[in-house]
Amino acid sequence: MKHPLHVRVLVILAAAMGADGVILAAAAAHLADATRLQPASSMLLFHASAVLAIVGLREHGILHPGIGIAAAWGFVIASALFAGDLSLRHYAGHSLFPLAAPTGGTLLIASWLALAVSAAWPRPSS
Repeated sequence: MKHPLHVRVLVILAAAMGADGVILAAAAAHLADATRLQPASSMLLFHASAVLAIVGLREHGILHPGIGIAAAWGFVIASALFAGDLSLRHYAGHSLFPLAAPTGGTLLIASWLALAVSAAWPRPSS
């Protein structure tokens, strides 16, 4: 079965998020004063799993395909903003841009709500 390119890209990005989350968890465990890295790690790991779940649930017709994929992209973008900002603050001493982490957090909340709508909304009939 052939899958759309954007779905395959989401799986690749989720795998990269998972790997980065493990790297940040290791850094948080072994570096001094790395308190910002643990939440960055958690956001990447949790939402990598959520992206993979969305892809699978979409495949089984449980989610509205368009809204579900939009939620998955929201998780990818928002996790990158949140984790990227916290990591940059730790390693470079400055933020990605003003309010980057709160923007990412807000987008994560919106993406979870979109996922709920995606499960509640009927799948378009073929």
